[in-house]
Amino acid sequence: MPEWAAFAGFVGVVLVGLLFLARASTQAVRPSSAPSPSPDTQTAEFPSSLTDRVVDTPERDGRRVEAAGSGVERHLSTTALLVNVVVSQGLFATLLVVGMWIAAIPVSSLGLTPDALGLVPLGVGVGLGVALHAVNTLGSRLGERFGFGDTTTLREAMAPDSVGGWAALLLVVLPLVAGFEELLFRGVLIGTFATGFGVSPWLLAAVSSVAFALGHGAQGRAGIVVTGTLGFVLAATFVLTDSLATVVIAHYLVNALEFVVNER
Repeated sequence: MPEWAAFAGFVGVVLVGLLFLARASTQAVRPSSAPSPSPDTQTAEFPSSLTDRVVDTPERDGRRVEAAGSGVERHLSTTALLVNVVVSQGLFATLLVVGMWIAAIPVSSLGLTPDALGLVPLGVGVGLGVALHAVNTLGSRLGERFGFGDTTTLREAMAPDSVGGWAALLLVVLPLVAGFEELLFRGVLIGTFATGFGVSPWLLAAVSSVAFALGHGAQGRAGIVVTGTLGFVLAATFVLTDSLATVVIAHYLVNALEFVVNER
């Protein structure tokens, strides 16, 4: 018999840990508040935060040097940032899967059925991903235009500058992020909880979308609003299709196109 209550408590712990990490990222990934140095001056900064734009800059005594004229603190390399994402997301995903196994949660409640892996659900995921990328781009630009914050900070910090880096980003990092976040915010918070507790999936879709938005606090206020909106679209798609694969593909394409189109 599935241990629904115990699993729900465990998911709560995982979710709190994820939101705490997102809060830490909000403080870490930010532009430098210091004025931009003159073109012939470089200032060294101790690593008190991550970056909002990581490029090849020299290092002194283990400290990242601020690029001339950028006004941006550059402390952590792109490689280190990507590794951090893989380790943290991989750890949370592993904990979630182990918890599901111990609690005997049926995979069908997650939207993982043979019908959900057919060509139609996969095609819907591709189309939705492309459409959401366009909406995401428009929403981000409007947010920046009206002063709700810069949503490009985290993307620019993670943008690779080598073929190997792009391969790691597109084939490892982004699939892991999309798979874990959809498993948690759509598969578990909607599918599993609706099955185990008889709660309306639409109510769960709204609640999970708020949590999903808060989990992307590093993208600023505009990023939270845009992400919350996209999260609800993904949640609604999950409810209507009952396919985790559909939303994973859509989520991956939104992220991948964001990098490829803007940081190529």
